[in-house]
Amino acid sequence: MREGIAPTTVSCGAAILLEKKRGTILLLLFAPVLSGILLVLAFSYAALWWLSWFGLFPFLLALLRVKPWHAFFLGLLCGAIYFALFFLYMFEIPSYTLVHHILLDCYLAPFVALFGLIFCFLSRRCGIPTALLVAPFLWISFEYIRSNLGFLSHPAALLGYSQLSCLPLVQVSSLMGVYGVSFLVVLANAGITGIVLLFWNGSNARSPITVSVPRSSTAFVVVLAGIAIISALLYGNMVLSKPISGKPIKVSIVQGDIEQSKKWDPAYAKFIMRTYLDLSRQASHDHPELIIWPEAATPGFVLKNMSLLKQITSLARDTKSYYLIGSSEYGKFDKSSIKERRVGNTALFFSPNGKVLGQYIKIHLVPFGEYVPLEGIIPWPDFIIPEGKKSFELGGKEFTLFDLHGTKFGAFICWENMFPYIVRGFVKKGAQFVVNMTNEAWFGKSSGAYRFMTAAAFRAVENRVWVVRCANTGVSCFIDPHGRIVDRLKNASGRDLFVRGVLTRDIIPMNVKTVYTRYGDWFAWLAVLISLVVVISASIRRKTSS
Repeated sequence: MREGIAPTTVSCGAAILLEKKRGTILLLLFAPVLSGILLVLAFSYAALWWLSWFGLFPFLLALLRVKPWHAFFLGLLCGAIYFALFFLYMFEIPSYTLVHHILLDCYLAPFVALFGLIFCFLSRRCGIPTALLVAPFLWISFEYIRSNLGFLSHPAALLGYSQLSCLPLVQVSSLMGVYGVSFLVVLANAGITGIVLLFWNGSNARSPITVSVPRSSTAFVVVLAGIAIISALLYGNMVLSKPISGKPIKVSIVQGDIEQSKKWDPAYAKFIMRTYLDLSRQASHDHPELIIWPEAATPGFVLKNMSLLKQITSLARDTKSYYLIGSSEYGKFDKSSIKERRVGNTALFFSPNGKVLGQYIKIHLVPFGEYVPLEGIIPWPDFIIPEGKKSFELGGKEFTLFDLHGTKFGAFICWENMFPYIVRGFVKKGAQFVVNMTNEAWFGKSSGAYRFMTAAAFRAVENRVWVVRCANTGVSCFIDPHGRIVDRLKNASGRDLFVRGVLTRDIIPMNVKTVYTRYGDWFAWLAVLISLVVVISASIRRKTSS
């Protein structure tokens, strides 16, 4: 009888073990997916910024349960979910397809995968507490690398940007840049992971987490994380308690709300100019010293089109204000000029008597949109670069400053606000406030415009200057040196996208040079150095033990 029962008992035991293994695999696969979703939610809703403080926790915990190459796969899954959901707003661009989305995901997800692989490797070779301690340095190292890879640079979706609603934490940007905020977010996740491991230790038979850790060193990581975050919050509150003082100047921003399809249609050229001229005269009733138009606002190249130049000159003289006007260095409606000349996306500065006092040409161009990277070297496929398309914009080389009654300011255009070195370059040269001229009609009513506005707020904090943001369709706003959106252009119902109007406000020129303004991404470089030292040391330790 027993001999007959034994095989059944064994098979039942095997089935139970197999079922447990399947459950564990599903749980491990679910963890990175959950992390990717939580992180995107932290960006998507201002009130959910706190989700990023433990959004990485499921992913980190899963990495401690697998081998390094399995960790690479889990990181690939986490990154794929995170970036695929984050960049959904890109589908608003007519030429952006699912193929482009997959390519973008395939490019960005491996950075998270490499983080997962190295984190898992360190946890095995140096211990879990060391891996948790190094995790923030490792994470921002990869953020910094993918933000500074030449034409492949993609500095969006940095974890620090999710914290704009937590202003005290954001203030460390003036010391370490946005990477410092990302560091604290990952540190919080590492601390929470440590807490969970301490309380549901593998030594507890009822624990669902079968990972044992040295309690004292893990507790040290948790305490260190708590001290760092509390210190950052205290510093931030201290900074926010100080008033912003100085002699104000009055600035007006004009939001024309010109649909993207109309901007390039010559039939709407007169309508576009009439819209901006009328709105500018409306703004002049508040007697601003400076009136700003958004990126590429004019329906043609002002300095070559005498009709446009005359209209703007007359406007400046009539309203007795300085003007900063977004224009293009070629005739928008002349296709042959695009093929034959490479010219720049420009900000023109006019005096109250209509004289052109200076111009800034956009430095950091959009790859594949404004120029073809490695043109003539790499034969890009047609679905990336349409056949026959050539680079048609020339990047600027100088951080041009404009002088407004002795106050120096600079202007950066479009996605230049995603690159900290641009704004830092203006402020380091002497800019006392900066202007962000942009056209985000491409993104429709999606989250795209708000993501770019968030980046502009971080540039304000990093350099302790006012940022005046003038957008074609929104969001046009005034951002103070603490990153607060103190005023934004909106209609009576509170909508700030695709509305037409003007907004006037006093701003205060600043004369501060922050640690970040002076030394740039020193903290990100330090993180890269620490990560390299730890990884190399761990590799040597492995060889020695072998």
